Amino acid sequence: MVRDARKIKDLLYEQVARIGKVFSSPKRLELIELLCQGEKTVEALANEASISVKLASAHLRELRMAHLVDTERQGKNIYYRLADKSVANLWVQIHTLAEERLVDLQLVLRKIATRPDDLVANNRESLMKAARTGEVVVLDVRPSEEYLNAHLPFARSIPLEELRKRLAELPKDRAIVAYCRGPYCLMAVDAVALLKQEGYSAIHLRDGVAEWATEGKSM
Repeated sequence: MVRDARKIKDLLYEQVARIGKVFSSPKRLELIELLCQGEKTVEALANEASISVKLASAHLRELRMAHLVDTERQGKNIYYRLADKSVANLWVQIHTLAEERLVDLQLVLRKIATRPDDLVANNRESLMKAARTGEVVVLDVRPSEEYLNAHLPFARSIPLEELRKRLAELPKDRAIVAYCRGPYCLMAVDAVALLKQEGYSAIHLRDGVAEWATEGKSM
């Protein structure tokens, strides 16, 4: 009887460990973060993650075998999406825990924001109140299709690649809060640097749509 119980326990832990195995790959983590922004083709994911389509397909196969992503054929293309919002929540919980516990990660994050005043204070209610009243402009610098899939409340979409040409659309008399895909995305960092260079008051919001949703905020 004890022997049977041991086999059952081993099997249970082995199955749970499948999720841990999937999350043990840096590139699979990046693919999950990208899929937090919305459904994408394998070609788009490979391009964003700077890997080959073959390697992206292999990683996505692992994610699908663990039932973390689903696929849907649309014409000639196959689109990948997260199987459930709980996958995005788990990604946020993992990277948040890593940021709290790993000094090496903290050091790398400090290099992203070299000046403390480049970052928005972690007070979402105050930020949304300011955005609602027009005191600040929340700027989404991700590709437009990601903005259309989901975005922060009151956010305005100007993709980073279009920002320099569209600067005139932004006011210089209000602070601009730029965000992108989350704390490991550098598009908002680049946007803030450009805006400051052009005389705008700009700061960086580390949160993306996944982090925002995990806190239970409406989108």
